[in-house]
Amino acid sequence: MDHRHCAAVLAATLLTGAAPADDAGLQPFSAHYGAYWKSITVGSSDLKLQPDTAPGHYVYTWTITAHGIFKIVYSKPVTQKSWLLVAGGHARPLKYHGDDGDAAVDLDFDWDKGRAHGASEGKPVDLVLKDGTQDVMSIQIEVMQDLRNGTLPATFQIIDKDELKDFNYTREGTARLHTDLGELDTIVVASQRTGNNRILRMWFAPALGFLPVQAERTRDGKLEFAMRIQSLDR
Repeated sequence: MDHRHCAAVLAATLLTGAAPADDAGLQPFSAHYGAYWKSITVGSSDLKLQPDTAPGHYVYTWTITAHGIFKIVYSKPVTQKSWLLVAGGHARPLKYHGDDGDAAVDLDFDWDKGRAHGASEGKPVDLVLKDGTQDVMSIQIEVMQDLRNGTLPATFQIIDKDELKDFNYTREGTARLHTDLGELDTIVVASQRTGNNRILRMWFAPALGFLPVQAERTRDGKLEFAMRIQSLDR
């Protein structure tokens, strides 16, 4: 997994207006994070959740930008975007776009026919959708909703590029974090692909609408990549 994809999973391994009454807890936001690779500052990351044109529809965008000498390798921002429907306390992806500057992934979710179509790095994609399938961005909205409702399942199926992958999710407990926004009580959630030795942990703050305020990816217990919140605009 390359650095850009790692960052995508983190952001993508991380959220809304008018909304249906049962989803009133969602609020539009724009959050700014510092991005770190093995404790070295490599750039910044921005997450933005905003209402789309129809009630219950939202657009969730993530952008990461390299800083300093890292711009030599990653000269263009990495962008991920998910168009989704939130209803009944759950998120359902409708469309996804990812672009790392060199290659792109585009997916359309046809829930009536139960298939996801598109292209991943120039290769066609045609996958069977299962109930609850997410893309690498919409999964964060779903986890936020599940934490709010107290219904986080143990396993999710997520489309990553051209594959449908199983990820195990574990609610590990609570932690109080010192952040640039102040002291925050958080819920810690770990995710791990079946058979993979990498673990992604995210810290969600209930006081901020279950916004993720920190994320760390480790491999064999060693920190590889992290994101930590620096500012928030609602």
